[in-house]
Formats: sequence, C-alpha cells, structure tokens
Amino acid sequence: MRRKRTLLLTSLATAAALGTAWFALPASAAAATASLRTVSDWGSGWQDEVVVSNTGTSAMTSWKVEFDLPAGATIGSFWDTQMAAQGSHRTFTNSSWNGAIPVGGKVTFGFVGSGGQPVNCKLNGQPCGGGEATVAPTVTRTTAAPVVTTAAPTKTATAAPTRTATTAPATTVPPKEDLLPVTVTNKTGRGDAVHLYVLGVNLETGKLGYVDKAGRFTAWTGGAAVPASAPDVSIAGPANGGSTTIRVPRNLSGRLYFSFGQKLDFRLTTDGLVQPAPWAGGDPNHDILFDWSEFTVNSSGLWLNSSQVDMFAVPHVVSVTGSSGVTSVTGEVKQNGRQRVIDAIKASPAFAKSVVTRADGTVLRVLAPGKAADAGLMSPTYLDPYITSAWSAYEKKNLIVTPFTDRPNVKYTGRTAGGVMSFTDGSGKTVASFTKPSTANVWGCDGALGAPNDQVVGPIARTLCAALQRTTLGRLDVQPSGTAADFYQGDPANLYAKVIHQNMVDGKAYAFAFDDVQNQESLVHDGDPRAAAITFSPF
Repeated sequence: MRRKRTLLLTSLATAAALGTAWFALPASAAAATASLRTVSDWGSGWQDEVVVSNTGTSAMTSWKVEFDLPAGATIGSFWDTQMAAQGSHRTFTNSSWNGAIPVGGKVTFGFVGSGGQPVNCKLNGQPCGGGEATVAPTVTRTTAAPVVTTAAPTKTATAAPTRTATTAPATTVPPKEDLLPVTVTNKTGRGDAVHLYVLGVNLETGKLGYVDKAGRFTAWTGGAAVPASAPDVSIAGPANGGSTTIRVPRNLSGRLYFSFGQKLDFRLTTDGLVQPAPWAGGDPNHDILFDWSEFTVNSSGLWLNSSQVDMFAVPHVVSVTGSSGVTSVTGEVKQNGRQRVIDAIKASPAFAKSVVTRADGTVLRVLAPGKAADAGLMSPTYLDPYITSAWSAYEKKNLIVTPFTDRPNVKYTGRTAGGVMSFTDGSGKTVASFTKPSTANVWGCDGALGAPNDQVVGPIARTLCAALQRTTLGRLDVQPSGTAADFYQGDPANLYAKVIHQNMVDGKAYAFAFDDVQNQESLVHDGDPRAAAITFSPF
C-alpha cells in the first residue's frame, strides 16, 4: 500500500464509491465516444482512466483524446498511450499496438495527476460524447480512506518482507485473544505525562473511529463544515519507567498516537477526522511533542511500523510476538541517535531550518524535507539538479526495472526522450510513461511519480521514487539494486533519510513513502500475532 499522508480522513465507503463511479459523457450511436472515470483519489492526487469506444459503423485505425487541465493541475505518469503537452492542453494518442478498434470494440488508457480534473474533452477532434463539447465532471476530492499507510497485504512492488531486522529468542507463547494486547513502555527518561490515542478505520464497516483502552471501537460523530473539536478519547499512558497495555480489535487499520505533556487537538468535519499536521501554519499541535506508529491488524496478521515519512520526533521501538513465541523487533535508535540526527540536520545549511524547537528549548521534531519545503523552511527545488541529471542519463542508455523480488523475470526497460521516461515490457510494448518529476514529486512520491495500485505502473513508479530518494538513479542502471552503502551518495542528496537510517541499530526506517523498496523499512509483521509492543527510547 502506498504510504500517503493526508490531513483529512474520510470513510472507506465514500472512497469506494468514488473509485467505482463512471463519469460517462453523452453517448452517440453514430460515432466513437470516450468516457472518463476516476479510479482513485488520495487528496493530493488521483488516478483516471479513459475508455475509447467505437460506437460507429466502421473500424477505427487510430485515435486521439485531448483535453485541458485547470490552473495548477498536472499529469505525471501515463500508460497505454502517448502524451503530448502544450501549456495546459494534453493530447493522448494511441500506441502502435492499440490504434485499431473494431466496431463495438474498446481501448482503455490511464494516467495519474493532481489538481483539478480534465475539462473540454475531445476524441479525434470531436466532442468526446459525440455531441457538443462536454466538460468532464469535476470529481469531489476526498482523501485516502485508510489511516494506515503500513505495508499492508495490498503491497505490490516488492514481496512482503519475509524477515525483520531483529528477532528475539522464542519465549512463552501468549494465548490468542480476540483483542490484540499492545504494551506501551516509556523509557524516555522524561517526566512528562503521556497521552495515547488509537484511531483508525474499522475494516469490516469502513467507518472511522477510535478505540478505548479496553478495545471498544466507536465511530466518530458530530462533525461540522467548520472543523469542530473532537471528544477527548485519550488513554492515560505510562510514566517514565512504566508500561500501559491497551487492547486493539482485529480488522482495524490506523495509528497509535502518543503525546508528551499535553493532549493532542483533533477536529471533526462532515467528511472525517482532521489529524495533527504541525508543519502546517496555525496547527494547534505545533508546540506539542508527539509522534505515532502505524498498524493494520486483520485476518492476515499484524503490520506495525514506526514512521518518519512526515517527521522524526519521538524515537520508538516496535515489536510483535507470534504464535511461535518469537518476537520481531525494529525501530531502535543507536545511543544518542535522536540527538545525532538533530545535530547532522542543524549542520546542513539546506536542511537546518527543518529542526523545530519549542520556546523552552525542547526540540519537538525534524520535519521531512517535503514538509519542510511546504512550510517554507527549505528550498522547493533542492533536488532539481540531481533529478535532471538522473533523468537525462537514460537518453543514451537503458534503465532496467525489476520491481518484484519474487518475480525476477518481470523486467521493464526505460528510456528518456523529450523529458518523458517510457517503459517497455519484454514484447516491446510501451506499458508506462513518466514526465520528469519535480523535487516535490520526489519528496512525496506523487504527482509525476504517482503510483496507482496496479501490477505495472505503480511498481515502476515506486521503484523510480525510491531510486531518486536514494540518488541511485543514473548511477545504478538496474533498479532496485545496490545496498545501504550505495544510497544517498549523490549530490544533492536526501540528508534527512540518510542520517535517520545511519542512526538506527538495524539501519531500518520509514524515512520516505516507499522506503519499503528493498525492505529498508522499520516494519514488523506476523501472520498470527499474540502480542505487540511500542517502547519509547531514551532521549
């Protein structure tokens, strides 16, 4: 599952409805028509699909779909088509293998974009619906429903991890319970009161809600058009040196938040829950020391990870004990690891402002570069020179992408032309194309690197984003490849991800959205979890 962060969470039911609704333009029996549907929308981007239907009386030998984009909208990756851009106008034409459409036949192509939806659609110079020019409906923007962005069972680009960073010796096997016990232990050395929150999506009902200490799930109610304060659903956490055990119902996907010294401020709207976003101006949680772990627990087991995708704040260890009695552990920082990360970031003129310090001198967090850039604390074009160099490297040589560790024979060959990197499969068919991404696209692994949840374009997109984050694209011509020693060696590089990984005992972290490519993520998983734990490290 792609690790996408959003501020506003909506119900699974809403997102599911959006993902299956067809936005068909008026049909005509006398000519070919085109229809557009939004396959998914995650707030900061969307995936669309266009179906060209030959509803005429003679076979088609080629097709051309064109439309305009509203101000600020862009299209990044696309597949089963060729794309040309002129200002805000986009033109899509058939590939060599899908131009011919028999009477009654159909051809489908797709693309990932951000901003407003396409308007003024034309097919072969005529309105897409066969009548007068039609404006494609604007899709209501919703955010990705799953709160959790852990590597859940839908992960496609690499095989689900078969190992974790550290495995403890077998212990007494805990009994299997309907509610999974999660023990939170405080080893920070701090005297602040700790507040815990278990928030997520009920995977059976699709409803967003919260869980109390005993494991009872309650759906949110009372949202308003203007965000209203959510009820206090905090659970008293452990004092320094102590532990608190909470229960988590199975079939839940969400986050376990923890704050120090002050409770978090959550708000409700008619669409869902507004989460803390301390990188955003005016967020009421800006001066609170807090962090979270992410989880999914369902019939396939537990996925639990620490996350630094948005920020590095409270270092913590995550672990799970399975039916074998073996405990898998990851996320532990080296001694003084938090301070070492802070010091390294402060020492860099490009990154220094991303260290956020409270008035009393407490370092609250180090913002991930994308969040720092959004907040005006870092150059929005920091990676541009490297991206241009890496992208243009494949004008003269091939890039081989083998995105599945369990299917090494699945390979795609990429070449760049006119700023667009296109990939062909073993038969020579073009299966995906990507416009050159911006620095923001790389930090967020979205926009031009938007990864649909499919078996071709998404896996290639996430591989490209991981390679750009690690500055191996352009140097290593088979991706994914290399080891930790090869990562972050380019200039400019992602110092944030580099120093976080360097200061983890096992080298594992979730420092960007697709850090799970090549299993670099701080994730534990067990198919039959009996107990889980989160332990705050000393700092």
